[in-house]
Amino acid sequence: MNTIENIIKLALFEDSGLGDITAECILPEPLSGKGVIIAKESFVLAGIKVAKTVFKLLDPDCHTSSFFSDGDPVKKGEVVFEVRGDLLSLLKGERVALNFLQRLSGIATLTRSYMDELKGSKVRLTDTRKTTPGLRSLEKEAVRAGGAYNHRMSLYDGILIKDNHIAVAGSITKAVHLVKKRASHLMKIEVEVSNLDEVKEAIDADVEVIMLDNMSHERMSAAVNYIKGRAIVEASGNVSLETLNKIAATGVDVISCGALTHQARSVDLSMQITSA
Repeated sequence: MNTIENIIKLALFEDSGLGDITAECILPEPLSGKGVIIAKESFVLAGIKVAKTVFKLLDPDCHTSSFFSDGDPVKKGEVVFEVRGDLLSLLKGERVALNFLQRLSGIATLTRSYMDELKGSKVRLTDTRKTTPGLRSLEKEAVRAGGAYNHRMSLYDGILIKDNHIAVAGSITKAVHLVKKRASHLMKIEVEVSNLDEVKEAIDADVEVIMLDNMSHERMSAAVNYIKGRAIVEASGNVSLETLNKIAATGVDVISCGALTHQARSVDLSMQITSA
């Protein structure tokens, strides 16, 4: 439903759907121009196809050139992207293209710093569903550009029994029984737990993945030792650059980190536009 084009069209409508009064006053006649996007700091790039699509939607005849690909490191002062076409379209697309590039590159840059911290570890780092409403597909793509993996895209593509599901069902055992009764045999079942008693109940219920939610590092280690490979072990909660390696050292298989998306800072970019 939320294709990239639809997301971009909504952003363009939000910014200039009723016109660009300033640019239209200054440019009453069609003119050609050039725009370049320049890095004002060093970062990891994400969203270059989105930026290209912004200008293509405004001016299908424009010509774009990208000098880097998603996942590439960019140094301060380097030209990231160039577009030539209708000058009014360049002015209308400037802020929208920059907003996408800055936000997505911020996610990729933060993710890369987490991956660098985990270098040499076998643990898999993933994102979560803590994303900007409407932008999840783009933000998860930015996480991949940074070198990490995606968790569930949404509620349809993975079974994760959380605390509120357990409360509604009555227990972990009952919740797992209900899911196994109705869900496809092809779907893995993950259960969120917060203590060792719940770990034992999840193992007895024969689930494939156990999420250790907001546990201390000592309890994580104890849980991993108890599980002994009988399920994939995921750690979640209180994940930061400072705690990352301590969590990895507990022996978990996966670390899911909401901070990759909700704590990312937009990178600093600017666009310079000139008439041809």
